[in-house]
Amino acid sequence: MHQASSAAVRTPDRPEPSFRELGVSEPVAEALRMRGFEHPFAIQSLVLPDALAGRDVLARSRTGSGKTLAFAVPLVERLHPSDRSPTGLILAPTRELASQVTEEFRAIADVRHLQVASVYGGVGIGPQAKRARHSDIVIATPGRLLDLVARKLLRLDRVRACVLDEADRMLDMGFLPDVTRILEMLRPDRQTMLFSATLDGEVGRLAKRFTRDAVLHENGDAGPNINHASHRFIAVEHPQKTRALVRELASDRGLTLIFVRTQRGADRLARNLRKEGFSAGELHGGMSQPQRERALGRFASGSNDLLVATDVAARGLDLDDITHVINFDAPADDKAYVHRVGRTARAGRGGEGLTFVTPDQRLEVGRIAKQLDLHAEFVDAGLSKPAPHQNGNGHSRTSNGQARTPKGGNTHRRHQDRRGAPAGRTRSAR
Repeated sequence: MHQASSAAVRTPDRPEPSFRELGVSEPVAEALRMRGFEHPFAIQSLVLPDALAGRDVLARSRTGSGKTLAFAVPLVERLHPSDRSPTGLILAPTRELASQVTEEFRAIADVRHLQVASVYGGVGIGPQAKRARHSDIVIATPGRLLDLVARKLLRLDRVRACVLDEADRMLDMGFLPDVTRILEMLRPDRQTMLFSATLDGEVGRLAKRFTRDAVLHENGDAGPNINHASHRFIAVEHPQKTRALVRELASDRGLTLIFVRTQRGADRLARNLRKEGFSAGELHGGMSQPQRERALGRFASGSNDLLVATDVAARGLDLDDITHVINFDAPADDKAYVHRVGRTARAGRGGEGLTFVTPDQRLEVGRIAKQLDLHAEFVDAGLSKPAPHQNGNGHSRTSNGQARTPKGGNTHRRHQDRRGAPAGRTRSAR
């Protein structure tokens, strides 16, 4: 395996290369210009020369770094139209990511007259299989792809180039056996490219087994990057959270992603925001695939500039235009915070992460802030002081901010308060 260094810092006498200078044809470079891409991102500059030459590539790059075009452009340049069966294959961990990668491909594949199709669960298998059979490039989740192959609805023996996108997430989700079976089906002389936030452990072993003399390119830190975002914490009583959110949403902003803990919470909050006059959608695992695609489409186009989502549903969300991430429900730990806020301040843009903190969450969120070196922002919000435990009448408060009747008071009221208190919290990872 050959190793290439991370992208060098560019200086005025060392200008950024153009796509043409990296070997991209004029029609594809023009299609990129039409989309606003005049110069490649760092990961694209690193990968494109080797990928265009047909080399196997291992690339460590975080989500939001522009990696999709780093493999989309070489496939579009190197493959030729055919109506027989796919010659290009991209494996993605989630339906949402597969859909987004498909849209990225279509923008440049058209100039080469290449047909692109996506394959994932949750939709009718018949029409999907027909489109995939007659496509040149298939973007697929592993489970549905194996289903089509097992039913003899799709062949993979002509695949000349294969990409594993977000390989670490695929293996984390338990897809290693499926990915292995798929790679074993492909012709041995194919080009293989693997993109991942980490290249050690199972990902490294998979790469060693299924790539040949691969070139390694590394760009930036592993995982989402929150260093380019500004961070704020707001102390709020639980019953006042929605009102506080409405005030925040009235400020100048672009696409805003709001995280909640549960599917019901996503539906309820999105509904309440629509009543307040906002264009809001919801995204969670309880929705059908067409519903999820419509929600993502409306958000990506800006027709809904608010999207209320659960963590699981937002795993494949990869949009560069998100300016604000709001943790309406606090994240469970530091990893969840990074995953959420890492959705903004991407591809050189700015962004803000905002977290609401109720009195019962101060200790946990404070620990998360300290782990992520955000303690100063936490202190600036006045949250380092102990939360008040009593109101002016000497009554203690429940964790949702309601007054609790002192011992000996109304029994029915005390039971209601206990039901209203949230369940035990998850401790943050150390």
